[in-house]
Amino acid sequence: MEEIRLQKYLANNGIASRRKAEEYILAGKVKVNGQVVTELGTKINPEKDKIKYNDKLVETDVKKVYILLNKPIGYVSTVKDQFNRPTVMELLKRIKESVVPVGRLDMYTSGVLILSNDGDFIYQVTHPKHEINKTYQVTVKGKITNEEVENLRNGVDIGGYITKPAQVRIMKVDEEKNISRIEITIHEGKNRQVRRMCEAIGKKVLALHRSKIGDIEVKDLKLGEFRYLTNKEVKQILT
Repeated sequence: MEEIRLQKYLANNGIASRRKAEEYILAGKVKVNGQVVTELGTKINPEKDKIKYNDKLVETDVKKVYILLNKPIGYVSTVKDQFNRPTVMELLKRIKESVVPVGRLDMYTSGVLILSNDGDFIYQVTHPKHEINKTYQVTVKGKITNEEVENLRNGVDIGGYITKPAQVRIMKVDEEKNISRIEITIHEGKNRQVRRMCEAIGKKVLALHRSKIGDIEVKDLKLGEFRYLTNKEVKQILT
């Protein structure tokens, strides 16, 4: 069998995304044939070499799964949390496979979150070069103007970075309650990007919900519920 990079092997077998796997390697948490390896360029032979993560053998030929979760607010999108906050894994206790979140939603954002153990899939969905659309429904304080919407469409400065052009439409303006609802579609994934985009036009986010990744929606799932994606849906996301 052809040799592959250690971080790709870990990702392909559901340990973490490639980026996170690299962190584990650098932290000395990965062993190859009993020896700690911290070199990111290390290549291994999956048929001959024994790989351990946290002293546990990494199993090969793991069944690839893709889970769609309608994430409620109040949960962090990680496997473990250093501050002992509730994680999305607590909503997936019936899942036997070891999966990780594909990208993140912050603790106070609800909606579409995909989890998987397929490293290549995770890489393709999360890497900006693949330009996979993520759609958000945003409630902001105050009446949003056409000029502010146009600024969001063209790109705004979120702290030393100008966002790429976005699709933005006004869903509702409630002058009595002094709130506006807009829909924003982006293909980037900067930290808290949608919130920071709204802050850049002087609007405070009151509620944030990711409604779609590609064409995949959670309208058939209640908050906290999940289901497996079909093969057709997985292909839809990647095309």
